[in-house]
Amino acid sequence: MRPLLYLLAALAAAPASAERLTLDRIYGDPALAGPGVRSLRVSPDGERVTFLRGRADNQYQLDLWEYNMKNKTTQRLVDSKRLVPNEELSLEEKARRERARTAGLSGIITYNWSPDGKQLLVPIGGDLYLVDAAKPDAPRKVASGNVTDPKISPKGRYVSFVRDQNLVVIDLQTGAERQLTTDGKGTIHNGEAEFVAQEEMDQHTGYYWAPDDSAIAYRRYDEKPVPVVRRFEIFADRTEVIDQHYPAAGDPNVLIELMIVNPATGQQRRIDLGAEKDIYLVRADFSADARTLVYQRQSRDQKRLDLVAVDVATLAQRPLFTETSATWVEVHNDLRFLKNKKAFIWASERSGRKHLYLYGLDGKLQYPLSKGEWGVDNILAVDEAGGRVYVSSNKDAVIDKQTYALKLDGSNAANPVRITSGDGWHEAAFAGNGKIFVDTYSNPRTPPQVSIRRADGTMVEWLEKNELNANHPYAKYLPDHLTTEYGTMKAKDGQTLHYSIIKPADFDPNKRYPVFLFTYGGPHSQRVTRAWGNYFDQYMAQQGFVVFRLDNRGSGRRERAFTDALYGNLGSVEVEDQITGIDWLAQQSFVDPKRIGVFGWSYGGFMTLRLLAAASDKIAMGVSVAPVTDWALYDTHYTERYVGGTPKSAPAAYERSGVFAHLDGMKSKLLLIHGMADDNVLFTNTTRLIDELVKRNVQFDLMTYPGAKHGISGKVNQRHVYGLIEAFYKKNLGGTAAQ
Repeated sequence: MRPLLYLLAALAAAPASAERLTLDRIYGDPALAGPGVRSLRVSPDGERVTFLRGRADNQYQLDLWEYNMKNKTTQRLVDSKRLVPNEELSLEEKARRERARTAGLSGIITYNWSPDGKQLLVPIGGDLYLVDAAKPDAPRKVASGNVTDPKISPKGRYVSFVRDQNLVVIDLQTGAERQLTTDGKGTIHNGEAEFVAQEEMDQHTGYYWAPDDSAIAYRRYDEKPVPVVRRFEIFADRTEVIDQHYPAAGDPNVLIELMIVNPATGQQRRIDLGAEKDIYLVRADFSADARTLVYQRQSRDQKRLDLVAVDVATLAQRPLFTETSATWVEVHNDLRFLKNKKAFIWASERSGRKHLYLYGLDGKLQYPLSKGEWGVDNILAVDEAGGRVYVSSNKDAVIDKQTYALKLDGSNAANPVRITSGDGWHEAAFAGNGKIFVDTYSNPRTPPQVSIRRADGTMVEWLEKNELNANHPYAKYLPDHLTTEYGTMKAKDGQTLHYSIIKPADFDPNKRYPVFLFTYGGPHSQRVTRAWGNYFDQYMAQQGFVVFRLDNRGSGRRERAFTDALYGNLGSVEVEDQITGIDWLAQQSFVDPKRIGVFGWSYGGFMTLRLLAAASDKIAMGVSVAPVTDWALYDTHYTERYVGGTPKSAPAAYERSGVFAHLDGMKSKLLLIHGMADDNVLFTNTTRLIDELVKRNVQFDLMTYPGAKHGISGKVNQRHVYGLIEAFYKKNLGGTAAQ
């Protein structure tokens, strides 16, 4: 295959002075993966492909680039450093980035195209700029002062954004700015997604434009009922006291409302969300003709999701249909209204796997668009003229992601056409009309390669070929790049578990090696993928460790029988499956069963603690970073979904799912790490654990990072934390084979 040929050519061309990876190089510049791209978008006129790229001297600071389809050239459109030399972020923006997992990035984090493809909207440092795509050297500032979540309206008349908890629009025809809401202050927020919506529902916006620019639906919420958690964010030189409205399991959530506002007049109308106020507003979407607004209302126990249609003119409501589940109804972003038919596409897991269905605007099911013993990841594009829906899926291999075409008439529901080639991982970004897409492809031997392709998968142009030749940043490390092997094993209930393994450098099958086992284990997270790999995994293998990963029951991109297995009993089947993997490792002739260590972060930190408590006789040591220790301390939407209720309604489930009831079994070496300003998994989780371990006279190592949030982000912090993990492994397990 082509990627393998690239690898062989690179091996032949690699310099004689090959080097092994170092942590300094992993977190240094330029990026080892080559000139990477993110936030790929095809302009509405199809003439440009734009993307964000890290700078050569700082891979974490992003600039805006374009590939011009006509003259086949690549150029930087906006230099973030030149636009804003010293970027300062508001507390609100820092919090948004923490929720979006972009806290470690700076510069241009997001951008939007105007509908005519002539301008781009670029936020940076709290200010907002319009950039002429043909003349990008003179960006025009259109708004300033704590601007978040900016958008260009679908018809291009307005720029909208949130500032100081209020929704604002600028009329681009007149230049007039209108603040659409005025009561946003204190606990009242307009046009924003609340904490749990951002953190758990993948909702990073709180307002939704009508396709004809006639209206905006927006969330208005009051967080006054949410208890205030007083946190001490400890920095190197100061301590800040933060009063955070944090909805822990069982606590009241925000009071949520759905409003419609006319951007031209400011006229406000409130939509009645029903008599039950303790609900989740998942999102709202306008139909293609802007006459209907559909909102999704989820019950507090998350076992019911209602789709309700609202007549925009009269606000009259009618239920469309309801999804129910004995465990939880998964929320998603896969609702698409058709323009040429009074119908919409909806994704549901009612069959046990996620599939697409076509519904009429009357709420009646017309027919399935996909079906079978496989599932859809998400909708990528809808091409009504061509009669196609493009989706991503792991239909051909659980550890892969490919792009497929379904027919809008449902005629190939069981047999979609695969349009990406090359086993491995494909991320696709389609043009709005679905005619072309940008494909980012990688596998364990091929760093991300970006190509522009027609909808049938045929090549148009390379955007970034990223060949592993002698000039590639990874070239000198390529001769020591170790192969990732994949396999499967059975869980105790017979379900299939996927694993990956990297055998150490200079591998000798007659020797026994220590194990670096990385775990996450949480719901809907897949960590065994056939993609360009994790550098720290490679590094640890080159230090003499067998590197192992296993996706336990509950992991993502699988059928509901697989994900539902952990419902009501977190830390049960996940731990059981990881121990199944550990038992398998111990049976391998090249593994030293007395030198197996586990490492995990967040849910993986929780898993590390539960694994040590359950199997200290099989695990020599563990590293737990930012762990949840008591699920009653974590947020409502996530915790109540998986534990199966509140601490009051299901106290036994919370006790057995947490860490403290199991600590007496923990005998292995432990390194505990946490950021001292974590606003997601609160630092209280670790302080409570420290107290319990001290009471039991359990010795452990501890590292806390001043000012660090949940991700302990920033290359200095990341370099240090992974150096600490490496040192702990080598101290307790060594890094070389035993005879």
